[in-house]
Amino acid sequence: MKPREQFMDDAHGLFGDAADGDDKRDPLRFRTIWISDIHLGTTGCQAERLLEFLRATESDTLYLVGDIIDGWQLKRRWYWEQSHNNVVQTVLKKAKKGTNVIFVPGNHDEVIRQFIDLDFGGIKIRDELVHVTADGRRMLVLHGDRFDGVIACAKWLAYVGDSLYTMILKFNQWFNSWRARAGLPYWSLSQYLKSKVKNAVNYISSFEDALADEARKKGLDGVICGHIHKPEIRDIGGVTYCNDGDWVESLSALVEEPSGELRLVSWQEIMQLKKAGKSKAAARDLVLA
Repeated sequence: MKPREQFMDDAHGLFGDAADGDDKRDPLRFRTIWISDIHLGTTGCQAERLLEFLRATESDTLYLVGDIIDGWQLKRRWYWEQSHNNVVQTVLKKAKKGTNVIFVPGNHDEVIRQFIDLDFGGIKIRDELVHVTADGRRMLVLHGDRFDGVIACAKWLAYVGDSLYTMILKFNQWFNSWRARAGLPYWSLSQYLKSKVKNAVNYISSFEDALADEARKKGLDGVICGHIHKPEIRDIGGVTYCNDGDWVESLSALVEEPSGELRLVSWQEIMQLKKAGKSKAAARDLVLA
């Protein structure tokens, strides 16, 4: 293949037919996308970055794996930015245009659980379900909070922990504003603390093992969840455990490629790919001019 033809083929393969730099017509395409723990209604929600992600991607199916709206925080203090409205409107628009949108409520938006098995605005509300990948693997999809011992046995303690977590996120916002001004990338303090505190590490490990065991009991190949804000894909005793992360700290999602491959992506990665695709499209236009 000639260099010019190869270049054009690369641009087409990355962003589809519309390799002309139009953000609305050339999204990154996946078979399935899972996102969770957005926490709309809180100051920690990274709604603007999530909007960039949603506008830069497209999928046949979009799973909202719980804690999309933070009812706990909204009960304490009303906080709702226009960007939070924009996230909701963007998801509704995707559903209207044919994306299969499935909302699996979590503990922070548990009020939605009274509408399980109903559909609203093209969005299906489900408690848990099985997703079959393109390569035939059967994956349990659920938020995961009922496998959290703190939530199940001492919900008051979960509320206390949520308040402390909110304080850490506020400090993290200030710290990352300084990092951005210094030209440094985003960094999560709470993720760092989780990785260093022994009890937090043990809690996460127990949660992951419990979810994998649930999938195993159901005779499934794996499980996809959210809840603990820790993006992960790993094998646990022959079961594929996947956590799609969150949009207050890791800014991550789980995606399924057309082949059925599951992988984690971050906001930073998607934005870099988008920028690379636009650069290729601009260069292609110069070649064709």
